[in-house]
Amino acid sequence: MTALTTLASDRTAALAAAEAAGRVDDAFLDRFDAQFPRLHDLFTRLYGDRADGQEQLAATVAAASTSWNARPLELKVRDAQREADAGWFQSERMLGGVAYVDRFAGNLAGIRDQIPYFRELGLTYLHLMPLFDAPEGDNDGGYAVSSYRRVNPSLGTMDELSELAADLRTAGISLVVDFIFNHTSNEHEWARKAVAGDPEYADFYLIFPDCEMPDAYERTTREIFPDDHRGSFVQLPDGRWIWSTFYHYQWDLNYANPAVFRAMAGEMLFLAGRGVEVLRMDAVAFIWKRLGTACESLPEAHLLLQAFNAVLAMAAPGMVFKSEAIVHPDEVVTYISPEECQLSYNPLQMALTWEALATRDGRLLQDALEERHALPAGTAWVTYVRSHDDIGWTFADEDAARYGIDGYAHRQFLNRFYTGRFEGSFARGVAFQENPTTGDARVAGTTASLAGIEAGDAGGEDRVVLAHALALSTGGIPLLYLGDEVAQLNDYSYRDDPARRGDSRWVHRGNRPRDRYAERGDESTAAGRVFRRLTKLISVRQQAPEFAGNDLIGFRTPHPSVVGYQRPGPDTRVLVLANVGDAEVQIDPLTLSGFAREAYDLVHDADLDLDEGLTLPPHGFVWVRVTPL
Repeated sequence: MTALTTLASDRTAALAAAEAAGRVDDAFLDRFDAQFPRLHDLFTRLYGDRADGQEQLAATVAAASTSWNARPLELKVRDAQREADAGWFQSERMLGGVAYVDRFAGNLAGIRDQIPYFRELGLTYLHLMPLFDAPEGDNDGGYAVSSYRRVNPSLGTMDELSELAADLRTAGISLVVDFIFNHTSNEHEWARKAVAGDPEYADFYLIFPDCEMPDAYERTTREIFPDDHRGSFVQLPDGRWIWSTFYHYQWDLNYANPAVFRAMAGEMLFLAGRGVEVLRMDAVAFIWKRLGTACESLPEAHLLLQAFNAVLAMAAPGMVFKSEAIVHPDEVVTYISPEECQLSYNPLQMALTWEALATRDGRLLQDALEERHALPAGTAWVTYVRSHDDIGWTFADEDAARYGIDGYAHRQFLNRFYTGRFEGSFARGVAFQENPTTGDARVAGTTASLAGIEAGDAGGEDRVVLAHALALSTGGIPLLYLGDEVAQLNDYSYRDDPARRGDSRWVHRGNRPRDRYAERGDESTAAGRVFRRLTKLISVRQQAPEFAGNDLIGFRTPHPSVVGYQRPGPDTRVLVLANVGDAEVQIDPLTLSGFAREAYDLVHDADLDLDEGLTLPPHGFVWVRVTPL
């Protein structure tokens, strides 16, 4: 084994390893020359003191070259298209959908059968929730991965996934899957070999003979799933302890070992070769550990993502990363850059949309859009109303304090409100991972149930549409949890399933509501009304170039219940005004005096005279094309 030395000698070693693995063509060599200095610098910073640093760097480059040689021609053509249009994901025509394969369509063949519907809806991006081989029973909804190279047999095969990816590309839809790279299941081959003492895998996980080191780490780490186990470690049957941030059957990988990086780069490249275009990088904040810290969002986590990015740039340059970082808002944005993750969920906007609907006060959301929305060039938010996961109240306490709001007390209120424990609440959510010691909890529920449709609240449908109108108009890629577009309600049958009753998030992961999809053309039903209104917004968005990109300019009104912003185009802007309150609001002409009086209501296809002001009904909004003076 050889330690990292100079750029020139390590380049020679890496190129020799690539040539030994197979032909190195000119296209790969060009990208190798462009990316290797960056990758070498990152490896030096991460693994410069490791005796096997050069060996693992060379092996990583060899894997990238092998992957490129095996890459199908049509994917190389897609790479060239993506490189020529690096901002493809910033188009106003982008629309994402997300679903569990089994819950929505049974299996991969069923997903293929749904492609005509996806085109009807306007999807350009389809995120299929974890579909890899995982343990039977408890598997965290597939986030406990037993193999990154096998599809769960109940869903299909890897060949079927490749065929689906090709069919989706033909339909103009990019395939997105989860890359669960912080941890594996305890049934993964690496995990089994590590526990058995195989020297090649012994250092793939953080395993300690007794609780001395786990106790030392846990003085500064936090509990993520206290219902499952306390602390960050679980005990093995033989008495040893292994790092397990999340569920006890999900064991954290040890990225301080460069062999782990090389191995996971190989899994990532395998998926790239199967036609996956976007990798959702799961739990990015947790991937590096250091004693005496919270072991979250450490600098090395960013270096690892940048190194993975450099490997992709060599062998699959058309693929992009999406960050999943449910952390403090100031930390979320640190993962977003063309050199790290080009896309990121916007958990703050999601959480504050629900906060605004509960409080009937849009000021925290308004502040977030004005102060925490901007991103580096070449990147974009993924905006959403809800996901497969719980809703955590990720706003910054210092932001709430501006309005005299105590962050802890406000989170307690929101948890009570959205679980129906607050008098007068319209919501019918379920608590997730309540911590009796701290009083902390998160919330689960479908959009329709959280917004009031399940409770029969008169404003429920308007809230559903309003929440999506915000997600559709703030930039980046708006993401629909499939089923929400037909007002799918909570499914409480998970309580009768022994494998799922301990995870209340299954309440909003119900099977595809066939009856509601059958009603989507019937406006006498909630499903039909919501579907018509949301598909109208999607169509309008796709025809409004102002909605491309991520630029957003705040627009304040005198009304606390009104959230306002402008989406700028070359000559015109789209002014968005959204009333999260229960009372009608009048926007006076003076507030609108910075625009020419002639305006156009995009949603209702109507000319407007801004000298007459604007009226926003309860839970109402407008998308108005305006010309600034």
